[in-house]
Amino acid sequence: MRNRFYQAWDFERRSGKTDEGDYRSPFQIDRDRVLHTPTFRRLQNKTQVFWSGEYDFYRTRLTHSLEVAQIGKAICHWLETRPDGPLEPDYTVDQDLVEAVCLSHDLGHPPFGHAGERTLNFLMRGHGGFEGNAQTLRLLTDRIFSARRTGMDPTRAFMDGVLKYKSLWTELKAATGAEPEHHFLYDEQHHHLDWAMGGNDFPLELPPGPVRDGFKSIECQIMDWADDTAYSLNDLSDSVRAGFLTISKIEAWAEANGVEKGEGTPLGDLIRAIRRKRVDPLVGRRIGSYIQATRLESDVNFLSGLTNRYRYHLAIDPDVKAESKLFKKLAFEVVFLSPQLKQLEHKGSRMLRQLWEVLGQRYVRGETIDGQDFQLLAADTVSEITAAPDENGRARLVCDFLAGMTDGYAARTYKRLFMPDFGSIGDLIG
Repeated sequence: MRNRFYQAWDFERRSGKTDEGDYRSPFQIDRDRVLHTPTFRRLQNKTQVFWSGEYDFYRTRLTHSLEVAQIGKAICHWLETRPDGPLEPDYTVDQDLVEAVCLSHDLGHPPFGHAGERTLNFLMRGHGGFEGNAQTLRLLTDRIFSARRTGMDPTRAFMDGVLKYKSLWTELKAATGAEPEHHFLYDEQHHHLDWAMGGNDFPLELPPGPVRDGFKSIECQIMDWADDTAYSLNDLSDSVRAGFLTISKIEAWAEANGVEKGEGTPLGDLIRAIRRKRVDPLVGRRIGSYIQATRLESDVNFLSGLTNRYRYHLAIDPDVKAESKLFKKLAFEVVFLSPQLKQLEHKGSRMLRQLWEVLGQRYVRGETIDGQDFQLLAADTVSEITAAPDENGRARLVCDFLAGMTDGYAARTYKRLFMPDFGSIGDLIG
């Protein structure tokens, strides 16, 4: 049964190639290409909240992405079955497309979580910055198939689905007068953004920054809410299990922030679940309620006449949205800002910084190290960096190398380069 929600324009690929003759839909091909790439598998050793490898049951970027994908597909199913909604079985948001978008949403994140992202952005401040979402786009369009470095040739709907942010680095810098900390695309990605938008310029009412960031396709909006749901609920479960969220800490935080914690309140329900050792069932029920808190509302904008992906806005029940925001604030202030995690973040940042210093000296600036021509990277990586047209291009490729590392690979490389008693001639960097 043909899905009337999508047109040929949505299925178009950047290369112009068609999927004629394949037994899968174009969006199933997008999903499968993501699932079977080493880039996706590396997420199993990248930090979500707690360092990957610390314990087997804490979430990593991989398990988080799988959970976001499940929630995203469930939202699609809920929206299709709502009796008061505009969708029908042959006119619906494609679950395979949303799954592909959700599975891909963290592909560009570097080792050591958001601390690693901030560190790479600081190190790349003279070369156009670093941003996890921009790096995801770079992987999908330019890097994900290492043999050819041509990207995975995504469909327009898939590429647009991962575009949480649509402002270029220089646009935000010009608008704010400072180098942006996050939420931007690389300047060299302007042609990908232009293609995703079908060559249509953003109207004046969508200036660079937060206002434009709010302009997302319906698939991107679903991914965003699925990500928020997983972040605000599933990460709470890990935090309780790890001992970072205890009843006493929650009560102290609630008291300091003037938040109600009595029976029937979100914090009251969480405290009760911890006391009864029933946090996972609480999280499961809350995920279901977050999914059912969504509905579609019609929207009119400069792309709504071109594609159904922009004809609808994902409306979320205000009370549920406020609860998600509360849980995220609790996790951030009690868990993410804890000295234990900040010490680990500092260690990860320092490793990335020192790796950048030596690789930047050798391959970005082309200098010898202590008067010697050390070759620190594999031959194919060096060849690609050397062939870059300028220093900015070389810096971006070195940044690609660092961002693609898992937590464990970054730590091993750091030890091999800087710790005298670690490593052997049987190891390989590359």
